[in-house]
Amino acid sequence: MHNPGTATPERFPAQDRFADGAQFIAGRLTKGTSGHHHAVVDPATSEEVYRYELAGADDVDAAVAAAREAFPAWAAATPGERSDALHRFAAVLAERAEDFARAESLQCGKPLKLTREFDVPGTIDNTAFFAGAARHLQGQSAGEYSGDHTSYVRREPIGVVGSIAPWNYPLQMAAWKILPAIAAGNTIVLKPAELTPLTSLLFAQAATDAGLPDGVINIVTGTGKEAGERLVGHPDVAMTSFTGSTAVGKRVAEIATATVKRLHLELGGKAPFVVFDDADLEAAAHGAVAGALINTGQDCTAATRAYVQRPLYEAFVERTAALMETVRLGDPFAAGTDLGPLISHVQRDRVAGFVDRARGYARVVTGGEIPQGELKNGAYYRPTLVADAAQDSEIVQSEIFGPVLVVLPFDGDDEGIRLANDTPYGLAASAWSTNVYRANRATREIKAGCVWVNDHIPIISEMPHGGYKASGFGKDMSAYSFEEYTQVKHVMFDNTAVAEKDWHRTVFGDR
Repeated sequence: MHNPGTATPERFPAQDRFADGAQFIAGRLTKGTSGHHHAVVDPATSEEVYRYELAGADDVDAAVAAAREAFPAWAAATPGERSDALHRFAAVLAERAEDFARAESLQCGKPLKLTREFDVPGTIDNTAFFAGAARHLQGQSAGEYSGDHTSYVRREPIGVVGSIAPWNYPLQMAAWKILPAIAAGNTIVLKPAELTPLTSLLFAQAATDAGLPDGVINIVTGTGKEAGERLVGHPDVAMTSFTGSTAVGKRVAEIATATVKRLHLELGGKAPFVVFDDADLEAAAHGAVAGALINTGQDCTAATRAYVQRPLYEAFVERTAALMETVRLGDPFAAGTDLGPLISHVQRDRVAGFVDRARGYARVVTGGEIPQGELKNGAYYRPTLVADAAQDSEIVQSEIFGPVLVVLPFDGDDEGIRLANDTPYGLAASAWSTNVYRANRATREIKAGCVWVNDHIPIISEMPHGGYKASGFGKDMSAYSFEEYTQVKHVMFDNTAVAEKDWHRTVFGDR
């Protein structure tokens, strides 16, 4: 349904705020030098809201040089000093929360209630978490494991990290890339998606204003082909972290492998939503709508494949479709809007293509339409429920990245779990049951980096986020992310003070 609410007039003044350019290098905004421009477009109206000069190879080189120069002092800072800096950073983010919410809504088309209540608070919480975690790098206990020696482990920063973030959660993904890296003592160059650079730039400015040294955080805004590939292949970048599609992730891995970089990939998803016949139907239907439509479905963990045990199947389809029809599409800045547009008309048309092709082999229960009227200029698509598709069909197997939920029936528990695992992806899943043993079995046997029980989507700073299979490897958030952004060194001290050690005789001499 359409939300006719009046839009709030105060939108983020991007052109004024970033008049000096969309590159943030060594603590200041600069213009890109590629010779090409790009426009940030409000996906709700298709209006240009910011035009900037794209980064070229020279800008990437300058950002990496700034990060490399800043690295020795930042790595040498004590954990307490880095922790204090991140606590100040979190405080500045909190002071500027409304700016971040409006900028994110403007460039992404997210409803303001989503950015105010999810994206921005989550980012502030991540920052506060890593401020504390900076003091708690852990390793194996020191000990005399050989008898004649004392061994201990050091966790050390890697160096300059080159990260690439996607357009679906530009602020949160910037935070997920930047915070564990710098908390561990690294410096970073981040390339946001050229569609959505605004909140990454605000994030870097806030860090500088909080007192983080120049060069610790740098932003280059350019295309993947020119800026992204240069960053990943740069000889002075020690690690690459990428979030995006599996296809692009394979290209990133190819480039990074050529220079033997540390690599972290968080790639696509096709999350199953498994509803057993003892589940609370009302809870599952509400969870499916929220889990499928979060961020207009542009979420790698979104519920995309609902497998419902046959006794509940038709009732679930009917109730979920009815709830979907209550979701209010509208201006992201209007009070009461539940769902905004997709990121672009290109993405909207891609989603529509999947649904249109599915009409030949499945049942479109609700949605499947491009709204007209007041919403016709935006990249809107109605919430869509598709039923009765085959497991091997395109709409079940492919990542759609839009407000589309496909519902399929299953019979026994074995079949439900088998179908849930039957895609190349393994990022997230959920199981719905009132039987703890049944739910626990599902959490063990579903191959995904996160499995929710009787909910879908919530994430927390203290727990890791990452995938199995074609969804990539490595973890964002939590203390586990420090394993990505540190390298482990074994240090061994001789305790004998003897010149001729027993083991030397394995090489020369006799006992």
